[in-house]
Amino acid sequence: MAHYARVTNGIVTSVIVAEADFFDHFVDDVAGDWIQTSYNTRGGIHLNDGTPLRKNFATIDGNYDAEADAFYEKQPYPSWILNTTSYIWNPPVEYPDDDNEYTWNEETTSWDEIPE
Repeated sequence: MAHYARVTNGIVTSVIVAEADFFDHFVDDVAGDWIQTSYNTRGGIHLNDGTPLRKNFATIDGNYDAEADAFYEKQPYPSWILNTTSYIWNPPVEYPDDDNEYTWNEETTSWDEIPE
């Protein structure tokens, strides 16, 4: 069994689990293409030392870039930048490297510490 994402105009509209031959007999009257996605792929790396597939696992309402053959999530904040190697969104300021927890503040484009 494998995961497949229905992609319509570059947007993932659904994700299913099916055998590859399911699509040989499947009558589909909804627009879009079914594209295989790997549950174990994140940032272009296969989590179980296998071959990565399409940069990331497809998520509903996420994106598919056909030219790059890559799935990636919706942009979380307007200031975040898409890394076109991993196809993961990165904040314009790195997450602080300490033991505290932070939340992103788009208004100030900075990390705000979460009070304990």
